[in-house]
Amino acid sequence: MAAARRARAGGSSAGPGFGRAAEPEPPVPQGLLRLARRSGQLNLAGRGLTHVPEHVWRINLDTPEEAQQNLSFGAADRWWEQTDLTKLILASNKLQSLSEDVQLLPALTMLDVHDNQLTSLPSALGQLENLQKLDVSHNKLRSLPEELLQLPRLRSLLVQHNELSQLPEGLGQLLSLEELDVSNNQLTAIPTSFALLVNVVRLNLACNQLKELPADLSAMKSLRQLDCTKNYLETVPPKLAAMASLEQLYLRKNKLRSLPELPSCKLLKELHAGENQIEILNAENLKQLSSLCVLELRDNKIKAVPEEITVLQKLERLDLANNDISRLPYTLGNLPQLKFLALEGNPLRTIRRDLLQKGTQELLKYLRSKIQDDGPGPSEEPPATAMTLPSQSKVNLHAITTLKLLEYSDKQAAEIPGAVFDAVGANPVATVNFSKNQLREIPPRLVELKDSVCDVSLGFNRISSVSSELCLLQKLTHLDLRNNVLTALPEEMEALKRLHTINLAFNRFKVFPSVLYHLPALETILLSNNQVGSIDPVQLKGMEKLGTLDLQNNDLLQVPPELGNCENLRSLLLEGNPFRTPRAAVLAKGTAAVLEYLRSRIPT
Repeated sequence: MAAARRARAGGSSAGPGFGRAAEPEPPVPQGLLRLARRSGQLNLAGRGLTHVPEHVWRINLDTPEEAQQNLSFGAADRWWEQTDLTKLILASNKLQSLSEDVQLLPALTMLDVHDNQLTSLPSALGQLENLQKLDVSHNKLRSLPEELLQLPRLRSLLVQHNELSQLPEGLGQLLSLEELDVSNNQLTAIPTSFALLVNVVRLNLACNQLKELPADLSAMKSLRQLDCTKNYLETVPPKLAAMASLEQLYLRKNKLRSLPELPSCKLLKELHAGENQIEILNAENLKQLSSLCVLELRDNKIKAVPEEITVLQKLERLDLANNDISRLPYTLGNLPQLKFLALEGNPLRTIRRDLLQKGTQELLKYLRSKIQDDGPGPSEEPPATAMTLPSQSKVNLHAITTLKLLEYSDKQAAEIPGAVFDAVGANPVATVNFSKNQLREIPPRLVELKDSVCDVSLGFNRISSVSSELCLLQKLTHLDLRNNVLTALPEEMEALKRLHTINLAFNRFKVFPSVLYHLPALETILLSNNQVGSIDPVQLKGMEKLGTLDLQNNDLLQVPPELGNCENLRSLLLEGNPFRTPRAAVLAKGTAAVLEYLRSRIPT
């Protein structure tokens, strides 16, 4: 077949784009082309190409250079017996367009042009009838050509990290498709023709602008993994419950107020619904999820865990961090497979902090031991030792005296009543929780607790600046200021020498707060969902105790390679930023791999 095409094309002039061939361009080694003719695979990734040399498109048509030199060939080098090119990798170059000459490679089964600067795709792609995988991710595409819908064998289509605002209505014509990734675009709707994609196993819709999912998705009978992370979904269509093959469902960072009802998803093993607005765990919904191994509900507004949680007998991981849970059902200790239980960031009153720090198994053991106790059950109120304030809100004196906890949260109050502080008296308070109010400033009387307080939660308020009162709490170890409107931190915070955890997520920082570099005890910095544009790797390296740095969903256009020298980091989270490298595949390998990759990029 290749020889016949060469006979037809032998005397013809070069096709479109020939005029560009004279431009200076990094050469494609002849040895690489010879190998490609034998193997059918050509890898030109990372060669700085601004366009694809004409002889690459014509590799199966033109007589090889070595043949024109009248050299003798061994059996392995007979160019007339060459293999048609089936795999072409052009990733990580500087391509702004692809020539229509791509049609000269009709045997291609895989074309990888991810991580370039493409703004459009040639219509000739539609003639690659053998193409099975097309990766055009991490480019600047604003649309996909209708001709793509003519690819009968296409099984994998990767278009994530582009600038698509819509998808072709006829995308459902790609009946062989098994994997479709359209994440990190600007999509506001999904074509109803998705219902025809009955062979798709993995569908990624994450990081778009979807306000709803079409109920027709339920027709995707083979779908095992559906990722809808970081959209604007308020509900999930009840029809999605018909997706009987679904095993993994990602709904993180949406606007859900309740868990979806999924009675027919008998194979569902993982449900990720963190960072939503879920307030209630409906017992009936839990009963439908008996196959779950992972349930992730962190950063919601859940107030209680129902006793029915014990129906999840296969549960291995349960993440309830950063909710409003004050009590746990003791029967939680009876989940036989549970290996990981995250509860940090909850106002738990019946479990000591030191017990929580001992790990999941010790906590489960404690809960089981309490099942037999005659003491107050988990759903009962604490002893009636509360005083009534003028606002009719209660201060729990028992919590102050026994747990050293001063709590006045979720009251939507514009200020903390003086009587709350008055109730403390001479009692030492270690933990203060004033979260989920309408505070516009840090309560000035907080300074009265400076001799004992070490954990302060002021999250979910409207605080726009940090005042000097906070900087006087020199015993502070934990500070939670997430979900406010902060843009900066004062240099006076340098006085907080014991601070080892600070949560500044969901604020309005445009620059990394410089004072953080000067807090030697910091172990954890949570700064996700801001607008931070850069970081100083040299100063970060000086923070010898820093183990966790969360910079997800910021505006980092580049990651400095020197960050790889921060070898103390055990958890570096960078997803959701607009930088091009490291690519998503590297990030997915975890912190150690990312740091190693960055170190390899440091100029020598």
